Amino acid sequence: MQHRQRSAEEAGADSVQGLQHASVFPEALGTGIVMHTARPIDDDLYERLRLMIEDYEAVLSRFREDSLLSTMSRAQHGGSFDFPDYLAPLFEMYDGLFDATHGAIDPLVGSDLVKLGYGPDLAFHAIPHARDAVGAIHGRANWGEAVTRHGTTLITRQALHLDFGAAGKGFMVDLLAAACAERHDHYLIDAGGDLRIECLDAVRVALEDPFNEDEAVGMANLTHASLCASAPSRRRWTVPGEKADGSDTSDCEGGPVMMHHLLNAIDGMPANEVAATWVTQRTSSDSASRDHANGAVGIEAFPTALADGLSTALFVCDPSSLAESFEFECAVVLSDRSALLSRDFPGRLFTA
Repeated sequence: MQHRQRSAEEAGADSVQGLQHASVFPEALGTGIVMHTARPIDDDLYERLRLMIEDYEAVLSRFREDSLLSTMSRAQHGGSFDFPDYLAPLFEMYDGLFDATHGAIDPLVGSDLVKLGYGPDLAFHAIPHARDAVGAIHGRANWGEAVTRHGTTLITRQALHLDFGAAGKGFMVDLLAAACAERHDHYLIDAGGDLRIECLDAVRVALEDPFNEDEAVGMANLTHASLCASAPSRRRWTVPGEKADGSDTSDCEGGPVMMHHLLNAIDGMPANEVAATWVTQRTSSDSASRDHANGAVGIEAFPTALADGLSTALFVCDPSSLAESFEFECAVVLSDRSALLSRDFPGRLFTA
């Protein structure tokens, strides 16, 4: 087994003060994961973390044919599907997000993503009349009615395309953090926009301008915190208009539509009023590790997952409404370039 432990510079990662070692999982979750630590992660821990990622993807990746989610998508008459027990907090989180957004955040949006072209084959070509076939308003099944959950057993009556991408990457980060915290007091985990930071000194994080990825629109300063960002700018594709016979045209009424992966599950279409969001959650590495060891793990032990899910939810639900169900800090840039900043967000926006 080749341990991908190296200096931050050798790993192609930005150096973090006091955390000069970087362990790289280059293919993890489609974005890659880099773990910065003050001293090297030993081979045994690295292999344990690698297997955790592999097992997680084997269950929750809708891009793998052999995953449990893919099996569910092929089960024409549904069935009973047993997920690992450690996923109970993730499912509870989705229950809360589904209720808080009145169905706008829904794992069954995976069906809409497939119809719009963002399926396992990454064809980015929509099915005919896709815009009339997506969303709960057009009859697509929803999490509240089509799935019966008993702990981590999901029972369905038809084939369902589930997607846990709204909070799933952050959840994996928190699982890795709990394992890392058993041997390392200070670390930073970077999973392509999802950060878990446990540092004595504040880490300065640039907030990428959604209209120009080479620029920053703000800065955040974090010590013991999770920070997750959502923006559609890096995953976009075009769905052409259609004639009555279903053939493509860019000249029909409405013309081509620019798509991205941040959908409102109610109408199944991209949420376009928001350009970018950032959500922070405070963390406690010691308490999270202790909770995992004792088997008493709730949503509060997964701050990165919650920040991840809420950063997506802010595209379809205003902050004040979400604040009725969750505690969080956020920064939001709207499509008209105006900005919102919660009172205790640990940073600032240059436009605010």
